Amino acid sequence: MHRYQYLYESDCAAVARLGKHKNSTSNTKQTKTLARIIALDIGKKRTGVAVTDPLQIIATALDTVDTGELIGYLKKYMASEPVEKVIVGYPLNLDDSPTHATPIVEKFILKFGNVFPDMPVVKTDERMTSKLASTEIAGMGLKKKDREQKELIDAVSAVMMLQEYLEHRQK
Repeated sequence: MHRYQYLYESDCAAVARLGKHKNSTSNTKQTKTLARIIALDIGKKRTGVAVTDPLQIIATALDTVDTGELIGYLKKYMASEPVEKVIVGYPLNLDDSPTHATPIVEKFILKFGNVFPDMPVVKTDERMTSKLASTEIAGMGLKKKDREQKELIDAVSAVMMLQEYLEHRQK
């Protein structure tokens, strides 16, 4: 056996074990479809959308959507990809009081629950995510005009919330 063939077969076996670790049934030996987690950074005009890979290891930006079109966008996405839950950034001030955006998010959560009654929604603290996203984007070496695109900031904010959720979930 060639060394590279062994490495490839070992990698395939490792990936197969990863895929079975939490979404399989031991009696039937059938693996369930692995579902993604979506994160939303909801704003008055736009919403940043991030999603995990099917193994729920990595968070990546998916899109920035007009908030008014978000439910339709999610319907289409969820029809094509299995989703386990939705993480929603919940805006609060540093003293835990609601912000101007809190009612917008609460209204969306109610609407989402009516359209997707069986989908779990998890609220997560989104304080400072836009500011942190702006700082991260600035460090990427983009031109100033590109760094100031609000759509990019919204998407990166959603990624940061989702990645933080994934990291804390494992502890």
